[in-house]
Amino acid sequence: MSAERLPMRKLREMVRLMSTGTSARKMAQGLGVARSTVADYLRRAEQAGLRWPLPAALDDDTALEALLFPENATEERKRPEPDWARICLELKRKGVTKQLLWEEYRAQAEGGYQYSQFCDRYAQWEKQLHVTMRQDHRAGEKMFVDFSGDGYDIVDPGTGEKRRAKLFIAVLGGSGLTYVEAVFDESLPTWTRCHVNALNYFGGVPELFVPDNLRAAVDQPNRYEPLINRTYADLASHYGALAMPARVRKPRDKAKVEQAVLLAQRWILAVLRHRRLSSLVELGEAIDPLMEKLNNRVMRKFGKSRREIFDSPEKQALRPLPPHAFEYAVWSRAMVPRDYHVAVGGHYYSVPYNLVGQQVEMRTTAACVEILLRNRRVASHQRQDSSGNTTDEAHMPAAHRAHREWTPSRIEEWAGRAGGSVAIVARTILERKKHPQQGYQSCLGIIRLGNKYGNDRLNAACERAVELQAFSYRSIEAMLRNNRDKLDADEASASLPAHGNVRGADYYLN
Repeated sequence: MSAERLPMRKLREMVRLMSTGTSARKMAQGLGVARSTVADYLRRAEQAGLRWPLPAALDDDTALEALLFPENATEERKRPEPDWARICLELKRKGVTKQLLWEEYRAQAEGGYQYSQFCDRYAQWEKQLHVTMRQDHRAGEKMFVDFSGDGYDIVDPGTGEKRRAKLFIAVLGGSGLTYVEAVFDESLPTWTRCHVNALNYFGGVPELFVPDNLRAAVDQPNRYEPLINRTYADLASHYGALAMPARVRKPRDKAKVEQAVLLAQRWILAVLRHRRLSSLVELGEAIDPLMEKLNNRVMRKFGKSRREIFDSPEKQALRPLPPHAFEYAVWSRAMVPRDYHVAVGGHYYSVPYNLVGQQVEMRTTAACVEILLRNRRVASHQRQDSSGNTTDEAHMPAAHRAHREWTPSRIEEWAGRAGGSVAIVARTILERKKHPQQGYQSCLGIIRLGNKYGNDRLNAACERAVELQAFSYRSIEAMLRNNRDKLDADEASASLPAHGNVRGADYYLN
Protein backbone atom coordinates (compact mmCIF):
# COMPACT_ATOMS: atom_id res chain seq x y z
CA MET A 1 0.00 0.00 0.00
CA SER A 2 1.24 3.53 -0.70
CA ALA A 3 2.55 5.78 2.03
CA GLU A 4 -0.15 8.35 1.37
CA ARG A 5 -3.70 8.36 -0.02
CA LEU A 6 -4.13 10.53 -3.11
CA PRO A 7 -7.24 12.56 -3.87
CA MET A 8 -9.14 10.92 -6.72
CA ARG A 9 -8.67 14.00 -8.92
CA LYS A 10 -4.87 13.50 -8.77
CA LEU A 11 -5.31 9.83 -9.61
CA ARG A 12 -7.38 10.71 -12.66
CA GLU A 13 -4.69 13.15 -13.75
CA MET A 14 -2.06 10.45 -13.21
CA VAL A 15 -3.94 8.01 -15.47
CA ARG A 16 -4.21 10.75 -18.11
CA LEU A 17 -0.47 11.47 -17.93
CA MET A 18 0.25 7.75 -18.05
CA SER A 19 -1.55 7.59 -21.43
CA THR A 20 0.78 10.30 -22.78
CA GLY A 21 3.94 8.40 -21.77
CA THR A 22 4.93 10.87 -19.01
CA SER A 23 7.58 9.42 -16.68
CA ALA A 24 6.87 8.66 -13.03
CA ARG A 25 9.46 11.25 -12.00
CA LYS A 26 7.72 14.05 -13.92
CA MET A 27 4.34 12.91 -12.65
CA ALA A 28 5.62 13.13 -9.09
CA GLN A 29 6.97 16.64 -9.69
CA GLY A 30 3.80 17.84 -11.42
CA LEU A 31 1.41 16.36 -8.85
CA GLY A 32 3.56 17.26 -5.83
CA VAL A 33 3.72 13.73 -4.40
CA ALA A 34 6.44 11.22 -3.67
CA ARG A 35 7.71 8.99 -6.50
CA SER A 36 6.99 5.93 -4.36
CA THR A 37 3.34 6.97 -4.16
CA VAL A 38 3.18 7.48 -7.92
CA ALA A 39 4.76 4.06 -8.48
CA ASP A 40 2.29 2.38 -6.16
CA TYR A 41 -0.74 4.02 -7.82
CA LEU A 42 0.55 3.26 -11.30
CA ARG A 43 0.92 -0.40 -10.30
CA ARG A 44 -2.60 -0.51 -8.97
CA ALA A 45 -3.94 1.24 -12.08
CA GLU A 46 -2.18 -1.26 -14.27
CA GLN A 47 -3.57 -4.19 -12.29
CA ALA A 48 -7.08 -2.71 -12.53
CA GLY A 49 -6.69 -2.22 -16.29
CA LEU A 50 -7.35 1.50 -16.16
CA ARG A 51 -6.98 3.43 -19.40
CA TRP A 52 -7.67 7.01 -20.39
CA PRO A 53 -10.39 8.16 -20.75
CA LEU A 54 -11.88 6.43 -17.75
CA PRO A 55 -15.23 4.62 -18.22
CA ALA A 56 -18.37 6.54 -17.30
CA ALA A 57 -19.08 3.98 -14.57
CA LEU A 58 -15.99 5.24 -12.71
CA ASP A 59 -17.22 8.85 -12.44
CA ASP A 60 -18.08 8.03 -8.83
CA ASP A 61 -14.99 8.42 -6.63
CA THR A 62 -16.18 5.57 -4.39
CA ALA A 63 -16.31 3.12 -7.31
CA LEU A 64 -12.84 4.18 -8.52
CA GLU A 65 -11.34 3.82 -5.05
CA ALA A 66 -12.93 0.38 -4.60
CA LEU A 67 -11.36 -0.73 -7.90
CA LEU A 68 -7.89 0.43 -6.86
CA PHE A 69 -8.09 -0.76 -3.24
CA PRO A 70 -10.24 -3.91 -3.25
CA GLU A 71 -8.81 -4.95 0.10
CA ASN A 72 -10.15 -1.78 1.73
CA ALA A 73 -13.55 -2.20 0.06
CA THR A 74 -13.81 -5.73 1.45
CA GLU A 75 -12.86 -4.45 4.87
CA GLU A 76 -15.35 -1.57 4.77
CA ARG A 77 -18.19 -3.85 3.72
CA LYS A 78 -17.70 -5.66 7.01
CA ARG A 79 -18.08 -2.46 9.02
CA PRO A 80 -21.53 -1.68 10.48
CA GLU A 81 -23.33 0.94 8.38
CA PRO A 82 -24.90 3.83 10.33
CA ASP A 83 -28.60 4.59 9.95
CA TRP A 84 -28.06 7.63 7.75
CA ALA A 85 -31.75 8.63 7.76
CA ARG A 86 -31.68 8.75 11.57
CA ILE A 87 -28.41 10.70 11.47
CA CYS A 88 -30.02 13.24 9.12
CA LEU A 89 -32.99 13.71 11.45
CA GLU A 90 -30.80 13.97 14.54
CA LEU A 91 -28.72 16.72 12.91
CA LYS A 92 -31.89 18.84 12.78
CA ARG A 93 -31.94 18.97 16.56
CA LYS A 94 -30.47 22.09 18.10
CA GLY A 95 -26.87 21.57 19.26
CA VAL A 96 -26.44 18.12 17.68
CA THR A 97 -23.22 17.76 15.63
CA LYS A 98 -21.69 15.07 13.42
CA GLN A 99 -18.89 14.65 15.96
CA LEU A 100 -21.40 13.77 18.69
CA LEU A 101 -23.32 11.36 16.45
CA TRP A 102 -20.08 9.68 15.34
CA GLU A 103 -19.01 9.15 18.94
CA GLU A 104 -22.40 7.59 19.73
CA TYR A 105 -22.09 5.40 16.61
CA ARG A 106 -18.59 4.18 17.58
CA ALA A 107 -19.77 3.43 21.12
CA GLN A 108 -22.41 1.05 19.74
CA ALA A 109 -20.62 -0.32 16.65
CA GLU A 110 -17.28 -2.03 17.24
CA GLY A 111 -14.89 -1.53 14.34
CA GLY A 112 -16.98 1.27 12.87
CA TYR A 113 -15.82 3.97 10.49
CA GLN A 114 -13.33 6.62 11.49
CA TYR A 115 -14.71 10.16 11.79
CA SER A 116 -13.46 11.30 8.36
CA GLN A 117 -15.00 8.23 6.66
CA PHE A 118 -18.20 8.74 8.65
CA CYS A 119 -18.51 12.32 7.33
CA ASP A 120 -17.60 11.33 3.75
CA ARG A 121 -20.16 8.53 3.65
CA TYR A 122 -22.87 10.74 5.12
CA ALA A 123 -22.12 13.35 2.44
CA GLN A 124 -22.43 10.64 -0.24
CA TRP A 125 -25.77 9.50 1.21
CA GLU A 126 -27.03 13.07 1.46
CA LYS A 127 -26.29 13.74 -2.22
CA GLN A 128 -28.94 11.20 -3.14
CA LEU A 129 -31.68 13.26 -1.51
CA HIS A 130 -33.87 15.67 -3.42
CA VAL A 131 -32.52 19.22 -3.57
CA THR A 132 -35.15 20.44 -1.13
CA MET A 133 -34.23 17.72 1.34
CA ARG A 134 -30.54 18.57 1.21
CA GLN A 135 -31.04 22.08 2.54
CA ASP A 136 -30.08 22.44 6.17
CA HIS A 137 -33.31 23.31 7.99
CA ARG A 138 -32.99 23.01 11.74
CA ALA A 139 -36.05 21.77 13.60
CA GLY A 140 -38.28 24.61 14.76
CA GLU A 141 -36.35 27.21 12.79
CA LYS A 142 -38.39 28.05 9.65
CA MET A 143 -41.95 28.01 8.37
CA PHE A 144 -42.13 28.51 4.59
CA VAL A 145 -45.37 30.08 3.31
CA ASP A 146 -46.80 30.79 -0.13
CA PHE A 147 -49.89 30.60 -2.34
CA SER A 148 -50.17 27.90 -4.99
CA GLY A 149 -50.13 28.89 -8.63
CA ASP A 150 -52.85 26.42 -9.66
CA GLY A 151 -56.30 26.45 -8.12
CA TYR A 152 -59.66 24.73 -8.02
CA ASP A 153 -62.87 25.92 -9.67
CA ILE A 154 -65.83 26.19 -7.29
CA VAL A 155 -69.13 26.10 -9.20
CA ASP A 156 -72.28 27.86 -7.98
CA PRO A 157 -75.04 25.22 -8.29
CA GLY A 158 -77.68 27.87 -8.99
CA THR A 159 -75.99 29.99 -11.65
CA GLY A 160 -73.21 27.69 -12.82
CA GLU A 161 -70.75 30.54 -12.22
CA LYS A 162 -67.16 29.44 -11.55
CA ARG A 163 -64.89 31.02 -9.00
CA ARG A 164 -61.24 30.03 -8.74
CA ALA A 165 -59.93 29.11 -5.28
CA LYS A 166 -56.22 28.75 -4.63
CA LEU A 167 -54.25 27.12 -1.86
CA PHE A 168 -52.35 28.75 0.98
CA ILE A 169 -49.51 26.43 1.96
CA ALA A 170 -47.27 26.49 5.02
CA VAL A 171 -44.53 23.92 5.56
CA LEU A 172 -42.10 23.46 8.45
CA GLY A 173 -38.50 23.25 7.33
CA GLY A 174 -37.36 20.59 9.76
CA SER A 175 -40.04 17.93 9.22
CA GLY A 176 -41.87 19.04 6.10
CA LEU A 177 -45.22 18.93 7.96
CA THR A 178 -47.61 20.77 5.65
CA TYR A 179 -50.71 22.90 6.25
CA VAL A 180 -53.08 23.60 3.35
CA GLU A 181 -56.06 25.99 3.26
CA ALA A 182 -58.30 27.03 0.38
CA VAL A 183 -58.81 30.78 -0.15
CA PHE A 184 -60.31 33.05 -2.77
CA ASP A 185 -57.72 35.85 -2.69
CA GLU A 186 -54.20 36.83 -1.63
CA SER A 187 -55.24 39.90 0.37
CA LEU A 188 -53.55 40.95 3.58
CA PRO A 189 -56.48 39.87 5.83
CA THR A 190 -56.48 36.43 4.15
CA TRP A 191 -52.69 36.17 4.44
CA THR A 192 -52.64 36.92 8.18
CA ARG A 193 -55.67 34.72 8.93
CA CYS A 194 -54.02 31.74 7.19
CA HIS A 195 -50.83 32.24 9.22
CA VAL A 196 -52.85 32.13 12.44
CA ASN A 197 -54.61 28.94 11.31
CA ALA A 198 -51.32 27.31 10.26
CA LEU A 199 -49.65 28.05 13.60
CA ASN A 200 -52.67 26.66 15.44
CA TYR A 201 -52.44 23.51 13.31
CA PHE A 202 -48.73 23.09 14.10
CA GLY A 203 -49.37 23.83 17.77
CA GLY A 204 -46.33 26.08 18.08
CA VAL A 205 -44.28 28.87 16.55
CA PRO A 206 -41.01 28.61 14.56
CA GLU A 207 -38.28 31.23 14.74
CA LEU A 208 -38.72 32.51 11.16
CA PHE A 209 -41.53 33.05 8.66
CA VAL A 210 -40.13 32.70 5.13
CA PRO A 211 -42.57 34.05 2.51
CA ASP A 212 -42.01 34.89 -1.11
CA ASN A 213 -41.94 38.59 -2.05
CA LEU A 214 -45.70 38.82 -2.56
CA ARG A 215 -47.55 42.07 -1.92
CA ALA A 216 -49.27 40.89 1.27
CA ALA A 217 -45.88 40.28 2.91
CA VAL A 218 -43.46 42.81 1.41
CA ASP A 219 -44.11 46.47 0.58
CA GLN A 220 -40.77 46.99 -1.20
CA PRO A 221 -38.81 43.91 -2.34
CA ASN A 222 -35.06 44.19 -1.98
CA ARG A 223 -32.36 41.53 -2.01
CA TYR A 224 -30.66 42.90 1.09
CA GLU A 225 -33.26 44.90 3.07
CA PRO A 226 -36.86 44.17 1.97
CA LEU A 227 -39.46 46.45 3.54
CA ILE A 228 -41.88 44.17 5.39
CA ASN A 229 -45.56 45.07 5.40
CA ARG A 230 -46.32 46.66 8.78
CA THR A 231 -49.29 44.40 9.52
CA TYR A 232 -47.26 41.29 8.62
CA ALA A 233 -44.38 42.46 10.82
CA ASP A 234 -46.94 43.05 13.59
CA LEU A 235 -48.15 39.46 13.15
CA ALA A 236 -44.63 38.05 13.41
CA SER A 237 -43.90 40.19 16.47
CA HIS A 238 -47.09 39.02 18.19
CA TYR A 239 -45.89 35.41 17.89
CA GLY A 240 -42.28 36.22 18.80
CA ALA A 241 -41.05 35.32 15.31
CA LEU A 242 -39.26 37.17 12.54
CA ALA A 243 -40.45 37.58 8.93
CA MET A 244 -37.54 36.94 6.56
CA PRO A 245 -38.63 36.93 2.87
CA ALA A 246 -36.80 34.75 0.38
CA ARG A 247 -34.31 36.62 -1.78
CA VAL A 248 -35.61 37.91 -5.10
CA ARG A 249 -34.92 35.47 -7.96
CA LYS A 250 -33.39 32.90 -5.57
CA PRO A 251 -35.71 29.88 -5.92
CA ARG A 252 -33.62 27.65 -3.67
CA ASP A 253 -34.44 29.94 -0.74
CA LYS A 254 -38.04 28.76 -0.98
CA ALA A 255 -37.50 25.29 -2.47
CA LYS A 256 -39.15 23.65 0.55
CA VAL A 257 -42.49 25.37 0.00
CA GLU A 258 -42.29 24.93 -3.77
CA GLN A 259 -41.93 21.20 -3.20
CA ALA A 260 -44.91 21.34 -0.82
CA VAL A 261 -46.94 23.19 -3.48
CA LEU A 262 -46.10 20.44 -5.97
CA LEU A 263 -47.12 17.74 -3.50
CA ALA A 264 -50.37 19.57 -2.72
CA GLN A 265 -51.17 19.74 -6.41
CA ARG A 266 -50.45 16.01 -6.84
CA TRP A 267 -52.06 14.61 -3.70
CA ILE A 268 -54.88 17.13 -3.14
CA LEU A 269 -55.93 19.04 -6.27
CA ALA A 270 -55.39 16.06 -8.57
CA VAL A 271 -57.45 13.82 -6.29
CA LEU A 272 -60.31 16.34 -6.29
CA ARG A 273 -60.28 16.97 -10.02
CA HIS A 274 -63.46 14.96 -10.69
CA ARG A 275 -65.42 16.32 -7.73
CA ARG A 276 -67.86 19.20 -8.11
CA LEU A 277 -67.77 21.40 -5.02
CA SER A 278 -70.01 24.43 -4.59
CA SER A 279 -68.42 26.41 -1.72
CA LEU A 280 -65.14 27.20 -0.02
CA VAL A 281 -66.38 25.36 3.08
CA GLU A 282 -66.97 22.18 1.07
CA LEU A 283 -63.53 22.48 -0.50
CA GLY A 284 -61.94 22.90 2.94
CA GLU A 285 -63.74 19.81 4.25
CA ALA A 286 -62.46 17.84 1.25
CA ILE A 287 -58.88 19.10 1.69
CA ASP A 288 -58.49 18.26 5.40
CA PRO A 289 -58.37 14.42 5.13
CA LEU A 290 -56.12 14.64 2.05
CA MET A 291 -53.75 16.93 3.94
CA GLU A 292 -53.57 14.44 6.79
CA LYS A 293 -52.96 11.61 4.32
CA LEU A 294 -50.08 13.61 2.79
CA ASN A 295 -48.53 14.26 6.20
CA ASN A 296 -48.85 10.59 7.16
CA ARG A 297 -47.34 9.18 3.97
CA VAL A 298 -44.05 7.39 4.65
CA MET A 299 -41.11 9.01 2.85
CA ARG A 300 -39.00 6.24 1.31
CA LYS A 301 -35.64 7.80 2.05
CA PHE A 302 -36.36 8.36 5.74
CA GLY A 303 -38.69 5.44 6.37
CA LYS A 304 -40.92 7.84 8.34
CA SER A 305 -43.79 10.19 7.62
CA ARG A 306 -43.73 13.94 8.00
CA ARG A 307 -45.99 13.60 11.01
CA GLU A 308 -43.60 11.16 12.69
CA ILE A 309 -40.60 13.42 12.03
CA PHE A 310 -42.59 16.39 13.34
CA ASP A 311 -43.48 14.59 16.56
CA SER A 312 -39.75 14.09 17.15
CA PRO A 313 -37.79 16.31 17.10
CA GLU A 314 -39.56 19.37 15.60
CA LYS A 315 -42.63 19.56 17.83
CA GLN A 316 -40.50 20.09 20.93
CA ALA A 317 -38.40 22.73 19.17
CA LEU A 318 -41.36 25.02 18.39
CA ARG A 319 -42.09 27.90 20.72
CA PRO A 320 -45.45 27.89 22.54
CA LEU A 321 -48.37 29.81 21.08
CA PRO A 322 -49.24 33.10 22.85
CA PRO A 323 -52.39 33.17 25.06
CA HIS A 324 -54.35 35.09 22.41
CA ALA A 325 -54.34 34.75 18.64
CA PHE A 326 -53.20 37.68 16.52
CA GLU A 327 -55.93 40.24 15.82
CA TYR A 328 -55.84 41.72 12.33
CA ALA A 329 -55.02 45.43 12.33
CA VAL A 330 -54.71 48.15 9.69
CA TRP A 331 -51.96 50.76 10.00
CA SER A 332 -52.21 54.37 8.82
CA ARG A 333 -50.48 57.69 9.42
CA ALA A 334 -51.63 61.25 10.03
CA MET A 335 -50.35 64.66 11.08
CA VAL A 336 -52.05 65.83 14.28
CA PRO A 337 -54.11 68.97 13.39
CA ARG A 338 -54.76 71.99 15.60
CA ASP A 339 -57.90 70.43 17.06
CA TYR A 340 -55.78 67.42 18.26
CA HIS A 341 -58.17 64.87 16.69
CA VAL A 342 -57.10 62.38 13.98
CA ALA A 343 -59.51 60.75 11.55
CA VAL A 344 -59.93 56.98 11.23
CA GLY A 345 -62.74 55.73 9.02
CA GLY A 346 -64.76 58.96 9.18
CA HIS A 347 -64.58 59.23 12.99
CA TYR A 348 -62.27 61.58 14.90
CA TYR A 349 -60.24 60.46 17.90
CA SER A 350 -58.36 62.72 20.29
CA VAL A 351 -54.63 62.61 21.05
CA PRO A 352 -52.71 64.65 23.65
CA TYR A 353 -52.90 68.30 22.54
CA ASN A 354 -49.13 68.75 22.86
CA LEU A 355 -48.67 66.45 19.82
CA VAL A 356 -50.17 69.01 17.45
CA GLY A 357 -48.01 69.15 14.30
CA GLN A 358 -46.38 65.74 14.85
CA GLN A 359 -46.92 62.61 12.74
CA VAL A 360 -48.51 59.66 14.49
CA GLU A 361 -49.46 56.11 13.47
CA MET A 362 -52.90 54.60 13.95
CA ARG A 363 -53.36 50.87 14.51
CA THR A 364 -56.99 49.98 13.91
CA THR A 365 -58.55 46.64 14.85
CA ALA A 366 -62.21 45.60 14.84
CA ALA A 367 -62.64 46.88 18.39
CA CYS A 368 -59.90 49.42 19.09
CA VAL A 369 -57.97 52.38 17.68
CA GLU A 370 -54.44 52.80 19.05
CA ILE A 371 -52.41 55.91 18.30
CA LEU A 372 -48.62 55.66 18.51
CA LEU A 373 -45.78 58.15 18.37
CA ARG A 374 -42.44 56.56 17.48
CA ASN A 375 -43.80 53.10 18.45
CA ARG A 376 -45.02 54.37 21.84
CA ARG A 377 -48.76 54.32 22.46
CA VAL A 378 -50.08 57.79 23.31
CA ALA A 379 -53.82 57.19 23.02
CA SER A 380 -56.32 54.35 22.79
CA HIS A 381 -60.03 54.52 21.99
CA GLN A 382 -62.86 52.09 21.44
CA ARG A 383 -63.49 51.97 17.70
CA GLN A 384 -66.60 53.79 16.46
CA ASP A 385 -68.21 53.00 13.10
CA SER A 386 -70.33 56.16 12.97
CA SER A 387 -69.22 59.67 12.15
CA GLY A 388 -68.52 62.10 14.96
CA ASN A 389 -65.73 62.45 17.47
CA THR A 390 -64.36 60.76 20.59
CA THR A 391 -62.49 62.99 23.02
CA ASP A 392 -60.53 61.98 26.08
CA GLU A 393 -60.61 64.80 28.63
CA ALA A 394 -56.97 64.08 29.55
CA HIS A 395 -55.96 65.02 26.01
CA MET A 396 -57.44 68.53 26.24
CA PRO A 397 -55.53 71.66 27.24
CA ALA A 398 -56.49 73.24 30.57
CA ALA A 399 -58.56 75.98 28.93
CA HIS A 400 -60.62 73.42 27.04
CA ARG A 401 -61.10 71.22 30.09
CA ALA A 402 -62.49 74.23 31.94
CA HIS A 403 -65.32 74.33 29.42
CA ARG A 404 -65.76 70.54 29.33
CA GLU A 405 -68.84 70.86 31.55
CA TRP A 406 -70.54 72.88 28.83
CA THR A 407 -72.57 71.03 26.24
CA PRO A 408 -74.07 72.42 22.99
CA SER A 409 -77.53 72.40 24.57
CA ARG A 410 -76.34 74.36 27.63
CA ILE A 411 -74.53 76.92 25.44
CA GLU A 412 -77.69 77.40 23.35
CA GLU A 413 -79.82 77.70 26.49
CA TRP A 414 -77.53 80.38 27.90
CA ALA A 415 -77.52 82.24 24.61
CA GLY A 416 -81.33 82.09 24.52
CA ARG A 417 -81.49 84.15 27.73
CA ALA A 418 -80.02 87.08 25.79
CA GLY A 419 -82.48 86.71 22.91
CA GLY A 420 -83.81 84.35 20.27
CA SER A 421 -81.40 85.59 17.58
CA VAL A 422 -78.47 85.08 19.91
CA ALA A 423 -79.57 81.44 20.38
CA ILE A 424 -79.84 80.99 16.59
CA VAL A 425 -76.32 82.34 16.08
CA ALA A 426 -74.90 80.07 18.82
CA ARG A 427 -76.65 76.97 17.46
CA THR A 428 -75.43 77.67 13.91
CA ILE A 429 -71.82 78.15 15.04
CA LEU A 430 -71.83 74.85 16.94
CA GLU A 431 -73.44 72.95 14.06
CA ARG A 432 -70.88 74.22 11.55
CA LYS A 433 -67.88 73.06 13.59
CA LYS A 434 -66.38 69.63 13.03
CA HIS A 435 -66.25 69.33 16.82
CA PRO A 436 -68.79 71.44 18.79
CA GLN A 437 -66.11 72.19 21.39
CA GLN A 438 -64.33 74.26 18.74
CA GLY A 439 -67.26 76.73 18.77
CA TYR A 440 -67.59 77.11 22.54
CA GLN A 441 -65.15 80.02 22.85
CA SER A 442 -66.78 81.91 20.00
CA CYS A 443 -70.27 81.44 21.50
CA LEU A 444 -69.12 82.44 25.00
CA GLY A 445 -67.49 85.58 23.56
CA ILE A 446 -70.74 86.58 21.79
CA ILE A 447 -72.81 86.00 24.92
CA ARG A 448 -70.42 88.16 26.97
CA LEU A 449 -70.91 91.06 24.52
CA GLY A 450 -74.29 91.50 26.25
CA ASN A 451 -72.46 92.57 29.40
CA LYS A 452 -70.91 95.51 27.52
CA TYR A 453 -73.63 96.52 25.04
CA GLY A 454 -76.76 95.11 26.62
CA ASN A 455 -78.78 92.06 25.58
CA ASP A 456 -81.22 94.09 23.43
CA ARG A 457 -78.44 95.48 21.23
CA LEU A 458 -76.74 92.04 21.17
CA ASN A 459 -79.96 90.37 20.00
CA ALA A 460 -80.41 93.06 17.30
CA ALA A 461 -76.85 92.56 16.11
CA CYS A 462 -77.38 88.79 15.98
CA GLU A 463 -80.57 89.32 14.00
CA ARG A 464 -78.56 91.32 11.45
CA ALA A 465 -75.89 88.55 11.51
CA VAL A 466 -78.53 85.96 10.62
CA GLU A 467 -79.69 88.10 7.69
CA LEU A 468 -76.11 88.51 6.46
CA GLN A 469 -75.08 84.90 7.32
CA ALA A 470 -72.20 86.36 9.31
CA PHE A 471 -71.90 83.82 12.12
CA SER A 472 -68.76 84.86 13.96
CA TYR A 473 -67.72 86.76 17.05
CA ARG A 474 -65.74 89.30 15.00
CA SER A 475 -68.70 90.21 12.76
CA ILE A 476 -71.14 90.72 15.64
CA GLU A 477 -68.60 92.64 17.73
CA ALA A 478 -67.94 94.98 14.75
CA MET A 479 -71.66 95.64 14.31
CA LEU A 480 -72.03 96.65 17.96
CA ARG A 481 -68.87 98.73 17.95
CA ASN A 482 -70.03 100.67 14.84
CA ASN A 483 -73.65 100.95 16.02
CA ARG A 484 -74.90 99.07 12.95
CA ASP A 485 -77.25 97.04 15.15
CA LYS A 486 -79.35 100.28 15.56
CA LEU A 487 -80.03 100.68 11.85
CA ASP A 488 -82.86 99.04 10.02
CA ALA A 489 -82.19 97.22 6.74
CA ASP A 490 -82.70 100.30 4.52
CA GLU A 491 -80.52 102.50 6.68
CA ALA A 492 -77.83 99.86 6.83
CA SER A 493 -77.85 99.67 3.06
CA ALA A 494 -77.84 103.45 2.66
CA SER A 495 -74.94 103.78 5.05
CA LEU A 496 -72.73 101.81 2.77
CA PRO A 497 -70.07 104.00 1.08
CA ALA A 498 -70.51 104.83 -2.63
CA HIS A 499 -68.37 102.50 -4.74
CA GLY A 500 -68.49 101.25 -8.29
CA ASN A 501 -68.61 97.64 -7.16
CA VAL A 502 -71.61 98.22 -4.84
CA ARG A 503 -74.80 97.96 -6.92
CA GLY A 504 -77.51 98.37 -4.31
CA ALA A 505 -80.92 96.69 -4.03
CA ASP A 506 -82.42 98.55 -7.07
CA TYR A 507 -79.91 96.84 -9.36
CA TYR A 508 -81.62 93.46 -8.86
CA LEU A 509 -85.11 94.87 -9.61
CA ASN A 510 -84.34 95.84 -13.22
